[in-house]
Amino acid sequence: MMNREEFHRNFKVSGPAVTPVVHVVDDEQITRNLEIIIGEGAQGVFLINHDFGVDEFLPLIRNVRDRFPNLWIGLNFLAVTGLKAFPILGQLQSEGCPIDAYWADDARIDERRSPNDQEEAVSITSARLNSDWNGLYFGGTCFKKQRDVPPEHYGLSASLAADHMDVVTTSGIATGQEADGSKIEVFREAIGNKPMALASGITPENVETYHEVDCFLVATGINFKGDFYNIDPARLRKLINVTKTMGGGKIHG
Repeated sequence: MMNREEFHRNFKVSGPAVTPVVHVVDDEQITRNLEIIIGEGAQGVFLINHDFGVDEFLPLIRNVRDRFPNLWIGLNFLAVTGLKAFPILGQLQSEGCPIDAYWADDARIDERRSPNDQEEAVSITSARLNSDWNGLYFGGTCFKKQRDVPPEHYGLSASLAADHMDVVTTSGIATGQEADGSKIEVFREAIGNKPMALASGITPENVETYHEVDCFLVATGINFKGDFYNIDPARLRKLINVTKTMGGGKIHG
């Protein structure tokens, strides 16, 4: 599993990577948003099937990869853990449709259990290994809309997560809600030099406060106002311009 330096080299950035999130509708909507994302210089994209099931999502994924063979593409199958997702990703890879990352809202970390008793997380790791899929795993930890974790247990949850994924991924309390800065600080201390992603509440106006984060998964903060499905290129451009000032050529951790 990679460290922060390797993660940043992978994306060719000294500061945080920006990977906009597209809530997919159809081929035309995906293509329109990806052309904006590529044109503004984002490091990649995450696609989510917010409005339909995985079976309907798969043909759209294959079409996207055909049209954009070199684009860094991550997926989120809504409410699907890696246990079911990784075999699908392995199958896509074997068909010539490689996916670069999987983001699960819930990595099934349980801070109520000991480090040696993370049965669900271990099962997910086994599914990943058995799938032969070779992308990055962004695992949701203390994540919005999942089981509530008391703030005093954030550090333990994060440290447990670091053993089971490539990029420890957290959020604010709800879609579009900023993550508390103290939560991010606790996560960073707990995971050390492990990459961390933040997946809610990021905007061009607040992104600079999250200097300990390595990757931003962002939708609401860069979409057109009141539009769940379409990215505003001006907002994305502004966000990327700020993140370019955040690295300073040095990675902390």
